[in-house]
Amino acid sequence: MKRLVTLSLGVILLTSCNSDPKGYTLNGTIDGEPENGTQIFLKTTDSINQLVDIDTAAVQNGMFSFSGNQVEPKMHYIFVDQVRGNVPVIVENGTIEVEFQKDSIDQAKIKGTEQNEMFMDFLTESRKLSQRARSMQDDMRMAAQQRDTATVAALREEFMEFQEDAKDFNLNYAKEHPNAFVSVLIVGNFLATKALPVDEVKALFEGLSPEMKATEPGKRIAEQLENLKSTEIGAVAPDFSAPTPTGEVLALSDVTSNAKLTLVDFWAAWCRPCRAENPNIVSVYKKYHDKGFDVLGVSLDNKAEHWTNAIESDGLEWNHISNLQRFQDPIARMYNINAIPAAFLLDENGVIVARDLRGPALEEKVAEILGKS
Repeated sequence: MKRLVTLSLGVILLTSCNSDPKGYTLNGTIDGEPENGTQIFLKTTDSINQLVDIDTAAVQNGMFSFSGNQVEPKMHYIFVDQVRGNVPVIVENGTIEVEFQKDSIDQAKIKGTEQNEMFMDFLTESRKLSQRARSMQDDMRMAAQQRDTATVAALREEFMEFQEDAKDFNLNYAKEHPNAFVSVLIVGNFLATKALPVDEVKALFEGLSPEMKATEPGKRIAEQLENLKSTEIGAVAPDFSAPTPTGEVLALSDVTSNAKLTLVDFWAAWCRPCRAENPNIVSVYKKYHDKGFDVLGVSLDNKAEHWTNAIESDGLEWNHISNLQRFQDPIARMYNINAIPAAFLLDENGVIVARDLRGPALEEKVAEILGKS
């Protein structure tokens, strides 16, 4: 089943340039008789998309408040102690009002600042789509339990049509709201999930206002679009260098200069699909290394011991480098890596000849190229 093309609120990051108000005040109201003293947590995400605590407040008579100064507005999340879910809210300077039911936190209402007003408009329609998706998924599970294959097939077809509706909603929203931060996120989401061809993503990005392009998400998209040109099949792979497990600095060019064919493999110890693919790469390496095939592993780990233990455990005998910065690794950013495993196959001139070959496809391509050399 194809991935549903809607924005994931758990990974959204927003920024803006509203500098007029002096600081922010976030006032919250909880219905549902929460106990006085209930803890409310304000969190955001760090550079590797991990939640970090920003502030804590306590409920008093169904109300709570946060205040501070936000140089650049950014998506934050309100969590209630012992309550599942969270409320996404753009913390930007100004007065923000949030209201929600204790037992339906995912239906919160947000207002107060310009970007939160636009975000609420987007959420209203997005929630309708999410409810429609949940309803179809529930029907599909019930039909599967009853072994009603005809209904399951019909629902799958309906769900695929729904995915197109969801994509069109996001696409049209971004086109019609060039000044909304959520539009920047939609463009970034299309780029990350490859839900649209790169040319269409670029056109969508170009349609955003200059202010939106200048935001942090906008700058990242511009960087990614530029980097895509240099990592397409047929392009010479950008050179890079990083520390090896023993601390020396190794460059891609150091590896390719001695090989007829080089696989640049982005992976991590924590990545299960990567670890599952490693035995296949090991097999190809052992079979073709003497014929000129080499591998350079670029790890997106953040703990050296996990990285080195995985190298030893999986028997990865080739060269390895890592900056231990996960997806913030400058090499990963250079190559637009937002999911792993990911791999680039380079010829003896460093030209990218294939991407993301896994399983038998990798050996077939290696055999084809080295057989001609």
